[in-house]
Amino acid sequence: MTKKPLILIVDDTLKNIQVLGSILLEHEYDIHVAQDGQQALDAINTISPDLILLDVIMPIVDGFETCRRLKANTKTKHIPVIFLTAKTADEDMLKGFELGGIDYVTKPFSSVVLLARVNTHLNLKFAYEKLKSQKEALEKAETLRRNVERIIQHDLKSPLNGIITFSELLAEDADLKPEFRKKAFTQISNSGHQMWNMLDRFFDIYKMETGQYHCSPVLINIIDVIEKAIFNSKYFIEFKQLTIDIIYCGKPIAKDIKFTVLGEKILCYSTLDNLLKNAVEASPKMEHITITLSEKDTKIISIHNKGAVPEEIRDKFFDKYTTINKSNGTGLGTYSAKLMVEAQGGTIQLETSDEIGTTVIIHLPI
Repeated sequence: MTKKPLILIVDDTLKNIQVLGSILLEHEYDIHVAQDGQQALDAINTISPDLILLDVIMPIVDGFETCRRLKANTKTKHIPVIFLTAKTADEDMLKGFELGGIDYVTKPFSSVVLLARVNTHLNLKFAYEKLKSQKEALEKAETLRRNVERIIQHDLKSPLNGIITFSELLAEDADLKPEFRKKAFTQISNSGHQMWNMLDRFFDIYKMETGQYHCSPVLINIIDVIEKAIFNSKYFIEFKQLTIDIIYCGKPIAKDIKFTVLGEKILCYSTLDNLLKNAVEASPKMEHITITLSEKDTKIISIHNKGAVPEEIRDKFFDKYTTINKSNGTGLGTYSAKLMVEAQGGTIQLETSDEIGTTVIIHLPI
């Protein structure tokens, strides 16, 4: 059912209120009544009228002063005001327009003229609101487009590098062993599927930003996800001669151990892939990166490297577009990781210092 327009009648004469009210109610408008300017200003705190019919000559606070205060308030300045008055001098009308009124209806008023003015200005108001809403939607769409471009540039580079690297290797070396050839084709296929899933997920990022994303959690063995993320960064890990340790219950993880969390696999993978890349980039060469798995009231995944986050970005580490000393960085890796963790009902936090290094800690539901 469409909501009826609400009109605030402000008049100190009971007879005028009764006549105006009967005309407006008969034509299916909702009304609210105030008998002086101060009552009208107080009423605005609890109601949101679509239009105000405002008498000029009233005690306490007259119509001109009431209009001035309404237009000075950012919450009420867009409400159209039609003056009701017997004052028809040019200077009075000019003053009303200068204060922000949009029209005059003179007393005694004709119901036909009154309704015509009310309908006209309500239609103009609703048309303006529709245009404003469309403008905001276009601005949001443009923001989404820019964000998607940034995320594509950031996230798709890694699987695309995998496709290019292994394709060139297959093309250049005809003597590859069958098992390695099979591994290369598998990596190309996996990278292609990974890119497809990322493209499928970009619009979900916008939904997460606006609170519209609906998570469909399942039980996931997070160790499988971590191993995929490690394999995806294998080239950079080897280049920096890093060691990745996965620790569970204080010991290196055994092959048959499972560590299940409740979440969405693609979100978990994207999160850990981003955070591991960050850890690899930040870690000094020939060091250890430690991924620790534990559980208390939640499932906890901690990623530690011995590099410290620069002091100037520590407080905004998970903010959008936060990056430093990265020529190709967009500042969306940790931001999207935070969005994805929170979309799964979890939390993420940062601990960093020059002495200890950096740990990113993720809590996910059990």
